Amino acid sequence: MRKIAIFTGTRAEYGLLYWLMKEIEQDESLELQLIVSGMHLSPEFGETVTAIEQDGFRIDARVEMLLSSGTGVGIAKSMGLGTIGFADALDRLRPDWLVVLGDRFEALAIAQTAMVMQVPLAHIHGGELTEGLIDEAIRHAITKMAQLHFTSTERYRNRVIQLGEQPERVFNVGAPALENIRRLKLLDQAELEHSLNFKFGQCPLLVTYHPVTLKESGGIESLRDLLTALEELLPDTKVVLTFPNADAHGRELIPVLQTFAKKHPESVLLTTSLGQIRYLSLMKICGAVVGNSSSGLLEAPAMGVPTVDIGIRQRGRLKPESVVQTEDDLEAIRRALKIALSPAHRQKCTQADNPYGDGKVAEKIINYLGNVSGKESIFKAFYDLELS
Repeated sequence: MRKIAIFTGTRAEYGLLYWLMKEIEQDESLELQLIVSGMHLSPEFGETVTAIEQDGFRIDARVEMLLSSGTGVGIAKSMGLGTIGFADALDRLRPDWLVVLGDRFEALAIAQTAMVMQVPLAHIHGGELTEGLIDEAIRHAITKMAQLHFTSTERYRNRVIQLGEQPERVFNVGAPALENIRRLKLLDQAELEHSLNFKFGQCPLLVTYHPVTLKESGGIESLRDLLTALEELLPDTKVVLTFPNADAHGRELIPVLQTFAKKHPESVLLTTSLGQIRYLSLMKICGAVVGNSSSGLLEAPAMGVPTVDIGIRQRGRLKPESVVQTEDDLEAIRRALKIALSPAHRQKCTQADNPYGDGKVAEKIINYLGNVSGKESIFKAFYDLELS
């Protein structure tokens, strides 16, 4: 059987890969190998490896790499530890294809390891832009290391080709996030409230604010402005906050969130991780998705839910009409929340087009992984665009 190794290092990434992993498991010609690392193995970030195990997946390699540090030095050292562990895992598993998704430093660590060891690499979500983050450079670097590319829109496919990748190896399959929406059985509000032991009321806000890694402060001042704007909506509007990820400055944001939640225990719920079913279930009933997570640009528009996208973290991504883009100061955030929660904007969201495909992603990816030879793909030529 052809061995397909899937790498996951974060809760969000795992949610996007879930159905691809399921489909590989069910394909008699393929063998799933699962490599788990990063935030999944960290108690500080919810030790979400337990959710993977509860979903019934066998974990073939656990690679400890995450130092308890949010500095650039700490992350660079974490990547070094990851490279050592990934080398051992890939040498033992010897996959025919390694699949990575996105643009995080954990993915870069395993991608560079695969490149040096000549393990064929398939990359999901290439060609996108996030100009406020180091992820921008990481994503394009992984593109150049990969032999197969699965993009979420045709514009992104063209951008990967612009980077010199052969067109016949770049496929627009749509965004995996939409597959979750299409296939998962979500919880209703009563089930969700029971699961989290928290009453949401009407139209709660789902808030995730990640560090802005190209800002010296990581965006902590903007987070404080966001929380001030949210506080003005309490207690009539309930707020659910999720932890930031383990990027540089991520740990510096956590105490600010904890202080805010402790101050408003009846109105604010802070959680390290909701898991994909509870996250999407909450998104379905919420008044708006607020912060700077990519889920506000992918999943929320597909559900017809408003998004307030704050600051530069997602600058450059395609944004449906349901997304209210705002600067990251207090007055701008106030105005954006008012627009997003207005009846007129909510009505617009129900009619907004979504550019990210039909949600039938896993079957398309498997078709290519099952039919394209990884060994033959290692040798690739640079594709030059014709000059006009």
